[in-house]
Amino acid sequence: MTTETQLVRFDWAIKSLLRDKANFDVLEGFLTALLREDIQVIEILDSESNQPDIDKKFNRVDILVKDQKQQQIIIEIQNHQETGYLERILWGVSKLIVDNLELGQDYRHISKVISISILYFNLGIGEDYVYRNVNEIRGLHTKKELVSRRLNRETKKFEKRYSKDIFPDFYFITVERFQDVIESDLDEWIYMLKHSALRSDFKSKNIDRARDKLMLLKMSREERKRYENYIEDIVVENDVIETARVQGKLEIAQKMLAQGMDIETIASLTDLSIDVIKTASPK
Repeated sequence: MTTETQLVRFDWAIKSLLRDKANFDVLEGFLTALLREDIQVIEILDSESNQPDIDKKFNRVDILVKDQKQQQIIIEIQNHQETGYLERILWGVSKLIVDNLELGQDYRHISKVISISILYFNLGIGEDYVYRNVNEIRGLHTKKELVSRRLNRETKKFEKRYSKDIFPDFYFITVERFQDVIESDLDEWIYMLKHSALRSDFKSKNIDRARDKLMLLKMSREERKRYENYIEDIVVENDVIETARVQGKLEIAQKMLAQGMDIETIASLTDLSIDVIKTASPK
C-alpha cells in the first residue's frame, strides 16, 4: 500500500535546513534528477540575496551552491508573478559571473552558472512543466555545434570546449502544471515541490534522505512554531497580493464598462466573474 509522508515546504527547507552540510544530500538528489548527472554539493556560497533570514523575502527564496565541477548553481523559489522575471534572472546570473571574476583575472576562470527557477505561477504560454534554455553555438547552415580548443596548462594538451560548457543554463519548473504523473526521477521531486509530501514508492537518488530530514512530524516544538508563523505570513502575503490583483482588474473593468464594452467580453479578458464585474458597474 502506497502511503505519503508530509514534509515541510521546500522554500522553508532552503532557508533553514539545506544550508547545513549534513543535509547537502537532499540538494544533491534534486540536482542529480534535474541535471541528469551525478551532482555533489561542495559548499553553500555567499551572494547578495543568499541570506538565511527567514523573516524576510517571503515572495522569493534562493540558495547558491558550488558543485564538484566548480559550477555555481542558483536554486530560486518564486511564489508570485513578477514583472520582468526573465530579465531579472538574466541580470542575476550576469552579476554573479562578473562579481566572481577579479579585476584583471584571466577570463578562463569564469565558472559555469546554472540557474534553476521553481515557480508557483504561470510563466507563460506552454504545455510542459519543465523548460530549459541552453546556449549553443551552431552553424547557421550546417546546424553543427562549434567546437573550440583550449590548452590545459597542467597536462599541456589541448582540450575540446563547447559553448554549453561555458555559457549559463536556465531551468524553469512550473510546479502547478505538473499533473502528478510519475515517469522519471525528476517527477518524484516535482511531486514533492507541489505537495510538500513524498510517496512511499518513490526511489530516486536521496529521496529517502529528503523524506527523513524534511519530515514535518520530526520538528521540535520551537521549530514547528517558527514554521507555522512562516506559513501564516505567506498566507497573509498571498491574500494581500491577490486583493491588489483583483482590485487592479476591477479598475480595468470599470474603464471597459465606461467605454460600453459588454460584461461577457470583459469577463473573458480579465478572468473576473460576471457577478464581480457587476459590482464595478456605475450605480
